[in-house]
Amino acid sequence: MKAMAVIFGVWRSRLGYLLLGLIIAELSICSVLLLMGQTGNRLAAAIIGTGLGYGVLQAVGSSRIVLRYLERLITHDAMFRALTDLRVWFYRRLSKGAAAGLGFRRSGDLLSRLVSDVQSLDNLYLRIIIPLATAVITLPIVFWVCLQDSFALACCVSILFAVIAFGLPALMALVSYRQGPALQKAQASLQNQALDLASGLRETRIFDADGRMQERLICEQDALYALQEKQGHAMVFAHAVAAFLARLGIAVVLCACMGAFFTRPEALVGVTILFVITTALESVTDLPRAGFLAGQTLHAAERVVAVSDESGPTSHGTATLPAQFDVQCEQVTFGWHAEAPVLTDVSLHLRKGERAVLLGPSGSGKSTLAALLLKVATPQKGRILFGGVDSADVNDGALREKVAWLSQSSHLFDDTVRHNLLLGRENFSDSQLWQALEQAQVADFVRSLPEGLDSWIGENGSRLSGGQGRRIALARVLLSSAPLLILDEPAAGLDIETERAFLETLNGLNSQQTILLITHRLTGVERLDHIWRCENGRVFAQPL
Repeated sequence: MKAMAVIFGVWRSRLGYLLLGLIIAELSICSVLLLMGQTGNRLAAAIIGTGLGYGVLQAVGSSRIVLRYLERLITHDAMFRALTDLRVWFYRRLSKGAAAGLGFRRSGDLLSRLVSDVQSLDNLYLRIIIPLATAVITLPIVFWVCLQDSFALACCVSILFAVIAFGLPALMALVSYRQGPALQKAQASLQNQALDLASGLRETRIFDADGRMQERLICEQDALYALQEKQGHAMVFAHAVAAFLARLGIAVVLCACMGAFFTRPEALVGVTILFVITTALESVTDLPRAGFLAGQTLHAAERVVAVSDESGPTSHGTATLPAQFDVQCEQVTFGWHAEAPVLTDVSLHLRKGERAVLLGPSGSGKSTLAALLLKVATPQKGRILFGGVDSADVNDGALREKVAWLSQSSHLFDDTVRHNLLLGRENFSDSQLWQALEQAQVADFVRSLPEGLDSWIGENGSRLSGGQGRRIALARVLLSSAPLLILDEPAAGLDIETERAFLETLNGLNSQQTILLITHRLTGVERLDHIWRCENGRVFAQPL
């Protein structure tokens, strides 16, 4: 239930609107019951020849239409707004997480949380809270209406109603909750497999692995279908029981109307009871589905909220940084898992304006050091100093303004050159954009495009060459004028000549900028003040 408390905390600003929708939903169900009661009463009166006015019936019928419309309008609008708040919250928590942008989280699992799990929380309000709340209101109405005949009838029908509205949903929620982890794991696995197949289609065809990849996808799909089929059988059984109990309740009321087992009511009263109870029972026969969704929704909430447990740094300092500063690591130890440190007793000193390279094989901890410098992770031992200020005391926003990062996986969006450079920032003029493109030595290419800065570059820069895309990503970083520039394998995947040309571009950057280049080898064109090698979690200095 902790996860639900977090979700409602995110929705705090919408609670009034959500409550308004709930109140209108309650009024709507009351109007339905009143409408059916009046209908039954007037129908019985017409049959036995008793004249009654139809003014109340007309008023209730009109109010039913209005309330139903308002219910749908307000509840769905409130839910859409609440889901928007949740998505924004999720994205913000994700962007602050230790895995944010560094490739430590599987795309399929992330997609499942961002789309499937968040969308599942739509059910929490519309298909769980509102139906159950209306059932809570309907139960005393059912008891009071049946009490017009006898206490025994009221007890029998109310018990049947309670079993359908609360007992079966609780049972289905338990079943769904127990099966939920396996189902969501299977769904995430299928999405991971589908993404792997789609993103690696070229490689699978080159190596003739289409069949094997498809077989794995089919296996994941069959596993998901098997779990869904199992849950489907449980749902069918619950619905069958609910339908049977509803019909049993109607049969009990019919017996009362005939005087069998219960006191026989007057004709008008008996027909009114029959109409109201039939409507009430039919309104809750689908509630076992609400219980089924409740189990799924609780798991979805736990998975979404789990992002907050992976939110990385817990310290939020207030200190700012000077325009230029040294960077020091003092006996830094860190591991993504406490029992397996990636870096051990790392110490280095990078003075302002200096340029250094950190060499090492894949998995040696180079990118982990970048994560620590960017403060998306915090050292377990030791400390990192920026201009003598401990990173734990530095304001996150101030640090992001002073430290820029470019990696081999820097993403280019399916948008224009301009929007890829700005990324939502509006405080840069066109002249500043062109200056950054000139520094990255890609301005001439952008000028040659039909629409210049407003030219579309395609998904992940698909309309550009690898070198052009990497240079636009570099221009985006240079636009920030950050004094510390961290380049994490920026030329990975480029051919040798393109790589050398790209790295030569770095030599022409502002000499006041401090640059840390992270790579697995040197090309000979780099101008460096330090060479450090990272091996087995330790960093050693090497001669130039």
